Amino acid sequence: MDLTEKTISSTTIYDGKILSLKKDEIVLCNGEKSFREVVHNSGGACVLAEIDGFIYFVKQYRYAHQKMLLELPAGKLNEGESPKDCAFRELTEETGLVADEMVLLSTIYPTPAYTDEVIYIYLAKGLKHSKMNLDDDEFLTVEKISIEKVKKKLSNGEICDGKTVVGLYSYFNKF
Repeated sequence: MDLTEKTISSTTIYDGKILSLKKDEIVLCNGEKSFREVVHNSGGACVLAEIDGFIYFVKQYRYAHQKMLLELPAGKLNEGESPKDCAFRELTEETGLVADEMVLLSTIYPTPAYTDEVIYIYLAKGLKHSKMNLDDDEFLTVEKISIEKVKKKLSNGEICDGKTVVGLYSYFNKF
């Protein structure tokens, strides 16, 4: 059975700096008409950096949830930028670490019901310390946490950011 939905028309409701929102009229697989609201986003890259049994995190205030979150370093893809290049850039910007290599751990669709966002999760290899280079509107602290403590934080729900959870489980199951 073909479950594909066909787009009849699309209207842009909002077009902002990091996302746009469209309302699409569609035809369902049963021939009935309906609507879909879709948030378009350039996607991003997330990086797991581990040195000597410690994983590097960033802690930052997330306005949408009104709280500080512990996350793996990550950021949005710039126009024309590859996910791997984004991973290299974001790791250095947010942690001051420079990697020789990035290995893809996982690719996720964080909320496929209403956004086309894709996040690519990498493992950084060949790490060296350098200097952070945060964006002007970016405020965060870097925390390095032992793998043992990370596993405890993960199991007791202290780490709840989706890309971070997937990145950690991917890493723990592959390495």
